[in-house]
Amino acid sequence: MHFHPGQAGNVLRGALGSILRKITCAEDYARIFEPVSPVLSAGAGPSGLADWPRPFVIRAASLDGQALRPGDPFSFGLNLFNIRDPALEHFTRAFAQWAHLVSVEHSQVVVDLSPGSTRVSRIRVEFQTPTELKAAAGVGSVEFPVLLARARDRVSTLRSLYGAGPLEIDFRGLAERARSVKTVRCELSRVAVERRSSRTGQRHGIGGFIGIAEYEGDLAEFVPYLQAAHWTGVGRHCTWGNGQIHTELLNSDF
Repeated sequence: MHFHPGQAGNVLRGALGSILRKITCAEDYARIFEPVSPVLSAGAGPSGLADWPRPFVIRAASLDGQALRPGDPFSFGLNLFNIRDPALEHFTRAFAQWAHLVSVEHSQVVVDLSPGSTRVSRIRVEFQTPTELKAAAGVGSVEFPVLLARARDRVSTLRSLYGAGPLEIDFRGLAERARSVKTVRCELSRVAVERRSSRTGQRHGIGGFIGIAEYEGDLAEFVPYLQAAHWTGVGRHCTWGNGQIHTELLNSDF
């Protein structure tokens, strides 16, 4: 099996969808893999979504570009967000039919979104997998208000649909304060990746930018959202692993 560069997550997603359709009832398949369009109440966060985000993301960037022979072991991650019904058994059964399943390890991750008491004045965000942000200024720049808004909205939407409910925060106030944060370093490059739809035969771009950006300002209240976005992904095509970020504190009072 050859995982072409940038395609490992898409390959796993395709295998998962194909097998889930065969081994689960229509209701479970739709709930896990093709959730219906949401109706979000006013003030609950982002609105106008055409579809619910899926309750999982695949983490398989380590497989990109690898060629595996029969019997070669490999591993990947799967982040599940539906705390009411994570459906872990369905994922396990599906992947066990696709390959010889050696083991499944799982743990719970909790990210506290409360503003920290520690002062943070400079951070570095690494865009580890191709990232595409709506309203981004282009490949050469990722303005902090855009990054923060996309991370905040994704976390709030997933929490609304699969968790304890929408974030009870001042969305507008948070956005206004984020505008005071400045980009002081930006080293990004574009990665071109395409996927072919098995259903329509059409090809779609699933690439984006990778690299690092550094920001300065009063950052303490924003860092938890970026740390949560490490698990949820940020931007488009998060399901197959795009938009994975890592945030490092460069200057704080800690």
